[in-house]
Amino acid sequence: MKKIEAIIRTSKFEDVKDALKQVGIDFFSYWEAYGVGNEQVSEHHSYRGTVYDTHFISRLFISIVLKDENLDKTVAAIEKSAYTGEIGDGMIFTYSVEESIRIRTGERGRASTTGPSDEKK
Repeated sequence: MKKIEAIIRTSKFEDVKDALKQVGIDFFSYWEAYGVGNEQVSEHHSYRGTVYDTHFISRLFISIVLKDENLDKTVAAIEKSAYTGEIGDGMIFTYSVEESIRIRTGERGRASTTGPSDEKK
């Protein structure tokens, strides 16, 4: 089993979600994340008299645990759909997962991970 963590632009979320669905990934977790990029310059912007520091960049953090055979196509889908060509497009990280356990059923291993089902419905 593998785990993918991706940090993407908030504006690319719908594109990434649609791309994941096309490769059979129907479930993933995501949350707002803030970071500081080493190539991005901190700026101060003013809106209606309030100064905003854009030093902290708003992004979304996506986490997916999946079967080994789904790794390459899932990474490719994220990479292609999150791409703008500009600084700050994000990062994708992959890890090996030792075990997964579905809390509700107690299922362990491959059956409890994300991706196309091994069974025909």
